Amino acid sequence: MPEDQTTTRLISLDVFRGMTIGGMVLVNNPGTSPVYWPLDHAEWNGLTPTDWIFPFFLFIVGMSISIALGKRVEERVDRAIYTKIFSRAALIYLLGQLMSILPFFEYGKTEAPTLVRPAIWLLLSASLLFFLLRKFRVAIAIAAIGVFGILFLYLAGYHVAPYNFGTMRVLGVLPRIAICYLAASLIFLNTTWKQQTCIALALLIGYWIVMATISVPGCAVTSNDDKACNLAAYVDRMVIGVNHIWRYGKVYDPEGIMSTIPAIATTLSGVLAGTWMRTRRDNLDKLSGIFVFGIALFAIGWIWNSFFPFNKALWTSSYVFVTSGLALATFGVCYWLLDIKGYKRWATPFKIFGANALALFVFSGLMARMLGAFKFDGPWPEPKTFGSLLLDNVLLRIMQPTNASLTYAIGFILVWLFLMWLLYRRNIYIKV
Repeated sequence: MPEDQTTTRLISLDVFRGMTIGGMVLVNNPGTSPVYWPLDHAEWNGLTPTDWIFPFFLFIVGMSISIALGKRVEERVDRAIYTKIFSRAALIYLLGQLMSILPFFEYGKTEAPTLVRPAIWLLLSASLLFFLLRKFRVAIAIAAIGVFGILFLYLAGYHVAPYNFGTMRVLGVLPRIAICYLAASLIFLNTTWKQQTCIALALLIGYWIVMATISVPGCAVTSNDDKACNLAAYVDRMVIGVNHIWRYGKVYDPEGIMSTIPAIATTLSGVLAGTWMRTRRDNLDKLSGIFVFGIALFAIGWIWNSFFPFNKALWTSSYVFVTSGLALATFGVCYWLLDIKGYKRWATPFKIFGANALALFVFSGLMARMLGAFKFDGPWPEPKTFGSLLLDNVLLRIMQPTNASLTYAIGFILVWLFLMWLLYRRNIYIKV
């Protein structure tokens, strides 16, 4: 493909990123169950709009790789580029692990005076924020205060239950993003778009073959319809260990080892889309190509679904094709509205989210965990979280459970829209 030398920023990509991360925060923080079906994952096989979100984000990572590194490849690939790629991947992975281990002690099993535990958690989270803002001295000082707080509880005679690293999840959302970013970046720097296409197809076909043909020891029948007796789940249990996979999965990890292989192909689909957008073709030709490729991928995925069903947890090859097709179509609509027609006012909230997507994911996740961990005593049989108090005493009194859950989730995302707006209006962008 002939490539354009321009470095014009795609507003549509920023907005698409904001829509995706906003959707991720929305579906990750329902107030209660049940929820409306589009806001929940498919139980196992199947596809809902919620199942589109993570592959959309990996697709966007791939597009960003192609656009950000494309000109560097044309000029000269040196050690500095590789250093930046490896360090960025390592930092994203580390952020994922820090999210899971903060505040460095078992919250519910540790004794402390009222508000001390959440205060320590807030301090440690704030130190992480200043670290990402590259205010290293401030970050170290705040972290030291938080660690001193934990030490003070211990010296004061309170029971402090240290974080149990024996049950720490090894993989997860940010670790998968880190691995896919690293793999796709290295492939992009060392191959042509034709080779990238062949690599992606080889990964998807090879994954399908091994998942369909290799038997799982100890299972009478190996089937991708079984959460325990499929090859990906077996590899996770054997290599990572039951104590280090997603605790709600119990026998499988939705971001496990083998399912990361086709997730790399999802990222490469974004790389190829980014390369297409960098060509010298005019805007309408690019748009037409985006929709043609999107429809083709969607159709292939839908056909493949008949014998290798859509499954987010296994990240099946049909799931890669159909979600990549949907990602292309969604990006195409954004591209037409924003970069071609210039309709931009509707997209302001998504631009705000997209400007600090990583920060939104990390700190909204920490906030959700904190709200779920901190409980209030009162005239009820057991302590309640903030969310349960709001739901039981307000929302569930005036609306049905599904509407109450949706209202809580919308309120949560609006709080974060305000917080991200504060950063956006001050031109503060938190990146790694």
